[in-house]
Amino acid sequence: MENKERPFTNESTFITMNSPYVIAVVVVLLVAVIVAVDILFFRNLFWERLMANIGIVLVFAAFALRFLRHS
Repeated sequence: MENKERPFTNESTFITMNSPYVIAVVVVLLVAVIVAVDILFFRNLFWERLMANIGIVLVFAAFALRFLRHS
């Protein structure tokens, strides 16, 4: 029988977090999203802004753990 591998299962096709450029882009994007949400929605609401910021960080962390491999 032939070994039919699925495409894109090779280790080299995944983006790794080892690159300092990828880390810099993720951090800059995270800061930009947090600042934009703070300014647009939660300007004078401290606790709501804090909870939203924590939620945004958790979403970014989940995205990084799911789609960016740590090798």
